[in-house]
Amino acid sequence: MPTLTHIELQNFYTSLQEEIKVRLVAAEEGTTTEDEFTSLALSILSDAGETENSRLCYDEKISKRGVEHKINAYAISENYETLDLFITIFNGTDNIQSVAKPDVDRAFERLIKFFKNSAYKDYSSTLEPSSEIFDLAHTISDALTIKEFLTRVNVFLLTDGEVKVEIKTSEKIADYTVYFRIIDINYLFNLSEKSHIPIEINLEDNDVEVPCLMSPCENEQYESYLAIIPGNLLASIYEEFGSRLLEQNVRSFLQFTGKINKGIRNTILKEPNMFLAFNNGIAATADEIIIEHSKTGNGYCIKKIKDLQIVNGGQTTASIFHTSKKDKADLSNIFVQLKLTVVKDKTHFNEIVSKISEYANTQNKVSVSDLSANNPAFIELEKLSRLIFAPHVADTIGQTRWFFERARGQYKNERLREGRNKTKLRVFDVQNPRKQLFTKEDLAKYANSYNEVIKSNKIIIGPHIVVKGNQKNHKAFVDYNLPPEIDNIYFEDIIAKAIFFRGAEKAYGVKPNAIGDLRFVTVPYTISYLVYSLKNPINLYKIWTEQKISEAMQSFLKELMVKIESFIKEYAPGSLYGEWAKKEECWNALKNSHIVFDISPIENDLIDLKNPPIRKKKNQEQIDFMEQEYQFERINSIPMETWSKIKEWGRETNNLNLALLDRIHNYLLKRSTNSSLSSEEGFNLSDILEIVAQKAPEILDEPDSETEEKTDEELLMEQASKMKEWIKENKHPMQSEHYTFLKKITKGEIKYSIESKTTLTALLKYLKQYGYVQ
Repeated sequence: MPTLTHIELQNFYTSLQEEIKVRLVAAEEGTTTEDEFTSLALSILSDAGETENSRLCYDEKISKRGVEHKINAYAISENYETLDLFITIFNGTDNIQSVAKPDVDRAFERLIKFFKNSAYKDYSSTLEPSSEIFDLAHTISDALTIKEFLTRVNVFLLTDGEVKVEIKTSEKIADYTVYFRIIDINYLFNLSEKSHIPIEINLEDNDVEVPCLMSPCENEQYESYLAIIPGNLLASIYEEFGSRLLEQNVRSFLQFTGKINKGIRNTILKEPNMFLAFNNGIAATADEIIIEHSKTGNGYCIKKIKDLQIVNGGQTTASIFHTSKKDKADLSNIFVQLKLTVVKDKTHFNEIVSKISEYANTQNKVSVSDLSANNPAFIELEKLSRLIFAPHVADTIGQTRWFFERARGQYKNERLREGRNKTKLRVFDVQNPRKQLFTKEDLAKYANSYNEVIKSNKIIIGPHIVVKGNQKNHKAFVDYNLPPEIDNIYFEDIIAKAIFFRGAEKAYGVKPNAIGDLRFVTVPYTISYLVYSLKNPINLYKIWTEQKISEAMQSFLKELMVKIESFIKEYAPGSLYGEWAKKEECWNALKNSHIVFDISPIENDLIDLKNPPIRKKKNQEQIDFMEQEYQFERINSIPMETWSKIKEWGRETNNLNLALLDRIHNYLLKRSTNSSLSSEEGFNLSDILEIVAQKAPEILDEPDSETEEKTDEELLMEQASKMKEWIKENKHPMQSEHYTFLKKITKGEIKYSIESKTTLTALLKYLKQYGYVQ
């Protein structure tokens, strides 16, 4: 019999495959399931801080001898210290498949072949400059920044299968340490459940002791230790894990560079015996440590550390490592003070770690909102994304939302809170289409491509910042381009910017029908240049109301992108186009280029300054009322029997305190007498649903209606017939194409399918608003 963990893993696998299919439908023509899986896996790894600034970049070289090399994606860290290379094995079957050792070895061999060719040979000269892989191959072989700073190469195998074979951990190639990593379905599942995979350090393997002293203060939240860690050990740990050691939020917001601090370097080289006295040391957190009696003296030493995360002192750690490598420095006399906090309160683990990060980095002026997703502006944007429906678009059923995912997993959790009744889930999917989900990183990309910001004669927001990648771009957005207050007009405009950006991406195309290989550069540069050059601004309200850019605008963007990409390639100092695009000089050069374009085709897409669109800003009272109605609708959609189960579960497990149990009790009384809820009661009950969705989502499962037991074909025809008759009797002004859709079902001209069932479900919800009873 399969275990609970196996069932959960299979459910995760099934959900992942479904998401890939949804992404494929929403994606541009030319995208494959392998591309979509790679993109999804990279997103999960990025959210967990395991990689950054990743770029899909499929390339496969085939000769008479077979496949010479293959690569699916790559990532270069902002400080050029880490290069991540990815290759994918995608099965896409109904059940999880095992990946055999020959397939694993062959995949790594093909990826390593690409790296070796790029590092040892003038390989880029054999590639087409327009190929997606040219820029990477040329950067590896010729970029001075790579030669100076590259410390580690991570070679990843991404797969939706299960890998149970042993692999080598590392090897030396072209003077670089190459680490091999498997990211299979188990790893992705664990990341989705735990947000990151713990780094475990076994100090016994290093044949060195780390003496420690435990704090005499005891409490339920944490334990604290003071330790002295040898410089050689710290350098070897950093060589393997790099910025993964640095707590993710700190890495994002403190702009960790990983480069050498001159003062630290001088101390190591000239006065190594004084390092412990001169340096403040590092602060770190851990999930657990194991200590033992010292074998060489009195006291205790650290044996193992589980989930080590440096919250202050990343620069010290990186400087020690790089000084040892670049200057061949002797670290035998270098010792570093370590304050290690073991968080015991697992229910508030992230909150406690974030606070430790904040207070350990006060000199960097990092706020709590910076170190988490709890920025008030993001919270307000999230609220509006749940309350505001996009305008109805012709040839679609009902209205949809643009779902802002403030924190990873919100979309999935929100879907769970709807319960797992099939009909409810389909309605949720129609109202919140996966293709209209956007994250904080997406938000920053859309906004920073559109608005140039200049401070003290320096361009702090522009397309060159967008090209630097999600981490850097998001930091700049939060610092300089995120308004303190968010209203419905800002929300509508940012969605319009999202549609505009995605429309430009679609116009650019994908291989083999793309303009070139620099979409990640050309799209933001084109948008920025167009907005910068226009006298009349683009009519964002028109894009919002129509939920698309016009065909004229799409054609115009394509022509302009061809010119701008040619300009970037022609005027780049060398052929490292992507690297040049990250510099302010590139953006200034484009602004001064005076590329000519004819705006007459898109005049209807610009604002008439004499007759601008009239916008209505909702006041706080209106927003509060909308939110209250949203909460009430969600609460009342859950059957009373389910609320009773929640109450019983909360009492038995102690997951709900007495106050929360009383709230459920009072709600059930009011619901039985059709009494109204107050807004406060609504929000309290929503908080309870949040707890249930996180800890016991299965309680929200509802049995599907009895009609589901009939054949799918019978159910479809029966429901469509009832709806058609109700429309006739009530003379409801249903759109002709929707009424025709119902007639075709009743005649058997439209058969059962997921698409027809989903469309019918959306129509059903629409008619219920006008009194239709199922």
